[in-house]
Amino acid sequence: MKDRLSRVVVVGLAACIGVTGCAAGPASGAGPAHRALAHWIRFKHIPAVLDLANRGGDGSMFVAAAGRLFTFRPGGALTPYARGSDGYLTARGPEPYIAMTGSQRVAGTRCSFGTGTIFALEPGKHPGIIRVGTDGQASRFASMPATGLLTGIAFDGVGRFGHHLLVTFRSPSGVTTVLAFGCTGRVAVITSKAPALEGGLAVAPASFGRFGGDLIAPNERDGRVYAIRPDGTVLTLAVSGLPDGGDIGVESTGFVPPGFGDGDGAYLADRRVPGNRHPGDDSLLRLPGSALIKSGARPGDLLVATEGSAKTILIRCAATCTVRYIATGPAAAHAEGHIIFAR
Repeated sequence: MKDRLSRVVVVGLAACIGVTGCAAGPASGAGPAHRALAHWIRFKHIPAVLDLANRGGDGSMFVAAAGRLFTFRPGGALTPYARGSDGYLTARGPEPYIAMTGSQRVAGTRCSFGTGTIFALEPGKHPGIIRVGTDGQASRFASMPATGLLTGIAFDGVGRFGHHLLVTFRSPSGVTTVLAFGCTGRVAVITSKAPALEGGLAVAPASFGRFGGDLIAPNERDGRVYAIRPDGTVLTLAVSGLPDGGDIGVESTGFVPPGFGDGDGAYLADRRVPGNRHPGDDSLLRLPGSALIKSGARPGDLLVATEGSAKTILIRCAATCTVRYIATGPAAAHAEGHIIFAR
């Protein structure tokens, strides 16, 4: 995995870094001035909710809230998780995003992270990555330089990054480094010259056109969605056409999974941030599957939501990519972390 950044080639609204040729900008109808077909609704009140991760095939999820972890199945109760003497606890103020790993063997090793293992960012004065095993015990997996900010985390379940854990780390100057961690703790630099990426990162399924298997990351500052390849190439996947800026622009991503149906739903954290332009409501937001499918979504499509008001676009990539504005949320919503899908 090498670090590479070459000249910027601009074609229409999209910029490609490291290669020639780009994905399209927003298609006609992508802007928020057009009527959305779906609406995120407040589904469950969860104090200080921040991020979500699918737990497994039973429809349950992990919830990061108030510096703790919970498990939750829609329609059920919120259950504390990893609460023993060696359990998980972190500061409530920063943004400790989470990701669940799988059982695939990490390339170049004889080990895997293990299904059901949670990794959480540990921002603050001593930034690092925390591992929470299926036994509920937490331990520090890796430490990071103190001068910078951990901004995103995702597991490569597809394999183009060798089933590594992918983490973004932003320098004080705003430049992002993308790191790939193996199950032994060994780390490789994918690129050290990416834009200011932040929020719910996701690895695209193999079916996602020429971006299949790439790391997909939003940039709230410029409203673009980027794709990072294993060789360090950074591409503009799409220009969202949505409002941009700090605490406003694109923040959350998630891919519609196989078998998604009318009775399922997309879920997103709406964190309360008093005094913010979008103060949030400490709620789990839900986008009903029936409304999502009516809007044209199908398995393999990418949803991207803004931090302010959860305005949502759908991106579909094959030979080319199309972008459509399909949903909005409560005006005050302060969306954070990943978009996940469950019944």
